[in-house]
Amino acid sequence: MRDASLRAVGWARSLPMDTEVRAAREWTRDHLESLGWTEADPETVDSVLLTVSELVTNAHKHAHSSAQMVLAWDNRCLHLAVHDASSEMPHPREPSPDSLGGRGMLLVDALADWWETRPCPHGKTIVACFRPRGVPGAAEPADDSGASGAVRSVGSSA
Repeated sequence: MRDASLRAVGWARSLPMDTEVRAAREWTRDHLESLGWTEADPETVDSVLLTVSELVTNAHKHAHSSAQMVLAWDNRCLHLAVHDASSEMPHPREPSPDSLGGRGMLLVDALADWWETRPCPHGKTIVACFRPRGVPGAAEPADDSGASGAVRSVGSSA
């Protein structure tokens, strides 16, 4: 018989516009280390940290707002949620070869197991999920539908 209860741990942090993205990465790395991920799955840690950089940078630079970040680990997936004050939905797009930017959501799309955008009354929240490989205590999902990049965001062109 499968235990139907959900066991989760989570953290939240507000990142005002004057907060450096490095602070968001360090905060995230500390929590991933507390879960044992830095030793057990450094590649996924790198993917999470790069995604944090992209989403917090987007909140500060494009939405011109603070970022509210939540990490939640449910023994199957690390849910990284970043909220900002812009109602404009992001989507991966082919950047101009001459452009220095414009690749953030393409990176999120490539790094996360899945991601989505949720419109909110005061902006939007982007949620990216990461499934660790080889992390002790990580459960295998009972249903794998939508967990391998097939689920995409509201407003996503991917």
